[in-house]
Amino acid sequence: MTLRVLVPTAQFAQAIQSPGIEAIVWHINDSLADAPAADVLVTERPREFERRARVASIPGLRHVHLLSIGSDWILAHMPAGVTLSNSRGAVEDATAEHGVALILAALRELPTAAIQQRRHDWVPLWTSSVHGSVVLILGYGGVGKELFLRLEPFRPAALVPVASRARVLDNGLQIHGTAELPDLLPHADVVVVTLPHDRSTAHLVDANFLARMKDGALLVNIGRGPVVDTEALLAELSSGRLRAALDVTDPEPLSADHPLWDAPGCLITPHMAGNTAEFIRLATELTVEQLRRISQGEAPLHLVDVV
Repeated sequence: MTLRVLVPTAQFAQAIQSPGIEAIVWHINDSLADAPAADVLVTERPREFERRARVASIPGLRHVHLLSIGSDWILAHMPAGVTLSNSRGAVEDATAEHGVALILAALRELPTAAIQQRRHDWVPLWTSSVHGSVVLILGYGGVGKELFLRLEPFRPAALVPVASRARVLDNGLQIHGTAELPDLLPHADVVVVTLPHDRSTAHLVDANFLARMKDGALLVNIGRGPVVDTEALLAELSSGRLRAALDVTDPEPLSADHPLWDAPGCLITPHMAGNTAEFIRLATELTVEQLRRISQGEAPLHLVDVV
């Protein structure tokens, strides 16, 4: 029996093509035609919101494999009986690396230096740094753990991991619970959000959360846009009290006239934290393994609960 697999690029099609597997290039966001019948959909998150529902109309679909960790966008569109897996293990390093880049760029005022370069304006800047700062990491899953490891060598004053429940790891590391946030936030120079979006995290970073952050603190979001209340963040940025570095936003993509683009003290990258060549290599290897398992009747790795 041939396994028909929809993939987003010709590169993926070439990588997975093997006896018993028919690769069909179909991009959920960019392909104009409706999806042909297929057993498996391998997909990234569509840029356009209305394209998400296309998952529900693929004839014969049995499994969806996501080229990401986050699955919030697809859950409402999963047909009954179709299983779902993600690319856990392939994207955490790239996302954490981008998180470090955003933190460093914002703290060391690289956007301002870039503007000065375009003006041919030599004005040395005095900046803040990770060194000596208190960095709170909100979310201690795969990305949060990798970010923690990458920030340690910069010698922050403290790295404060926060998760849904407090606990002490076997290595002695104290993980704080979200209930402790009111006491922790006033001491943080940098707050990094790595959380997924679900009912428990939607607008967790709201006006009250932001108000507890210290003056001049930096909010970094490499998790999901809806975790942060955009209007509340805009109010803090407009006042100049807080700064932000965002790889994800709400809404997403931002319209050309959205005020977040021009908010003072805000650095934005277009949801690109995982977009590296190394991620493509790792995600391709994982996809090949997933298809091998499905074709041989085995359970795919990294299954996601779709209920």
